[in-house]
Amino acid sequence: MRDKKNYHVVPSSKGGWDVKRGGSQRASGHFDTKTPAMSRARELAQKAGVERVEHKRDGKIRDSDSYGNDPCPPRDRVR
Repeated sequence: MRDKKNYHVVPSSKGGWDVKRGGSQRASGHFDTKTPAMSRARELAQKAGVERVEHKRDGKIRDSDSYGNDPCPPRDRVR
């Protein structure tokens, strides 16, 4: 089984936001604002069945969404 790597939306050193695959040095895309970067990362993550991880300006993780087979599904139930 191949290793599935997540897509991260991270601040770019050149300004703006980059979409990067986990462990990659090169960006899959560069965007001036975070909104289109999030949309592109969501598209890529859905196609690959992995997570989209959103970072804050300081580099810390803000949020993430899983689009694949989640090994730890939420315990709450919708009624």
